[in-house]
Amino acid sequence: MDVKNWKVLSWNVRGINSNKKWNAIHDRVSESCCDVICLQETKRSHFDAMFIRQFYPPVFDQFEFLPSNGASGGSIIIWKSSIFSGSLVFQNEYASSVLLSSAHNNASWILTNIYAPCTPSGKKDFVEWFQNIQMPDNVDWLIVGDFNLYRNPSDRIKPGANYPDILMFNATINALGLIEIRLKGQRFTCSNKQHPLC
Repeated sequence: MDVKNWKVLSWNVRGINSNKKWNAIHDRVSESCCDVICLQETKRSHFDAMFIRQFYPPVFDQFEFLPSNGASGGSIIIWKSSIFSGSLVFQNEYASSVLLSSAHNNASWILTNIYAPCTPSGKKDFVEWFQNIQMPDNVDWLIVGDFNLYRNPSDRIKPGANYPDILMFNATINALGLIEIRLKGQRFTCSNKQHPLC
């Protein structure tokens, strides 16, 4: 079978409404040579092609976004139509899922971009939804994003751990049969260094 590898850039940008942030995103996208971009915490209620052109190369010309709730949250998935056809298959307050079909070999897969709540009650509601996702074994599925949860105390930059949250998150990952893909570029999924993870 003809197999092609794709690069997906996932980044909690903590807002996307300044020239400084646009320049940083543009530089990182160019540097990473990625094919799909998933951003979380955009803090933006609307996207259009004109706005996206301010910080992405023109080849990234298709997108689906989840609007922010006021000045918090929001996410977007952006891809190259020359490489993929894509369509939104699901969206709720936590996530957007896009079915991407490769122009290279017609292979299809689902990409889910998540931005989860950070409050205790929000985390519980998110995990309850997440653990009930129906994921058929014959569907290729990649889930990325900011879960606002961690799997191990060593994943934290600061000391301390919420062990019930860790157990809850790991139990959900195991129940769904997910395999963690290690980050490239940084050790932690949570960072105040403002560098993207891919």
